[in-house]
Amino acid sequence: MIRMALDSPMETAEPENVEKEISGTGETVQSSFWNRLTAGKKVIAVELDPPEDADLTRFMNGVREMKAAGADIITIADCPIGRARMDSSLLACKIKRDEDMEAIPHMTCRDRNINATKALMMGQYAEGLRNVLLVTGDPVPSSQKDEVKAVYQFNSRKLARFAVSLNEMVFPEPMHFFGALNLNARNFDIQLNLAKEKEEAGICGFLTQPVLTPAAFENLKRAREKLNGYILGGIIPVVSERNARFMDSEINGINVDPQLFELYAGRNREEAEELAEEISSIIAERIAPYVDGFYLMTPFLRTGLMARIIRHIHEL
Repeated sequence: MIRMALDSPMETAEPENVEKEISGTGETVQSSFWNRLTAGKKVIAVELDPPEDADLTRFMNGVREMKAAGADIITIADCPIGRARMDSSLLACKIKRDEDMEAIPHMTCRDRNINATKALMMGQYAEGLRNVLLVTGDPVPSSQKDEVKAVYQFNSRKLARFAVSLNEMVFPEPMHFFGALNLNARNFDIQLNLAKEKEEAGICGFLTQPVLTPAAFENLKRAREKLNGYILGGIIPVVSERNARFMDSEINGINVDPQLFELYAGRNREEAEELAEEISSIIAERIAPYVDGFYLMTPFLRTGLMARIIRHIHEL
């Protein structure tokens, strides 16, 4: 049955608006994030990088600050750039238990086979998580390939199909699975076709790469026209000229308008953050008509900057 779920297309239906009991508990789990999204209210998701060590102090302080600022949900990358960090799903569970705030863990195809994926998703469900972002995952750095082996039993569409099949076979009430959408792809037609395949597999919405160029903005408008799922538009504050040039040249999926290099040249940290706040707020206002919410990516855990941007978004 698992192999059929992976290899065969599925017919998917919209989740029913009927509350189902969690087996054996008599309780239901409500996702306020999902309820706001389906009610047509623009949601705010904030990504925080998981720690590289066992110290959670700064991360959890960031979660509290984002909650106080008015974020709806925290997103957590799954070992970004293929390097080990604290587990995204365990962090999402901790955020829900300790801070009474929802979180979306990212899940990659890179590190788990079918059994590990199913086991983890059942654990997520038992802990009350109801929203997950499914992504391919960054490759393992070449310097670590002798020690770290990628799994990649799935691609992102097969992972989506398998995950959605658990709603039919395992979970008493549905989980909501999101996908990634690269607005900065050189050939965006390919990205749109992949996104449509993900929707056919049961993906309910997309978190996009950041909008930092006119081309990305135009691709966002095309996505709005062509896709049926919810779209959370990506925003990442640029915090220095060096940061802009690094993202443009080294980070897969991010393109930066060259004009930003000049705007940030010669600015100190305070001046650059003020500019980042202004530009991010302008981007949020510009993309608002084409998105169902905002996906804010926090640079270097600068949560104070993100809190100010969130306040601007609430004023739109």
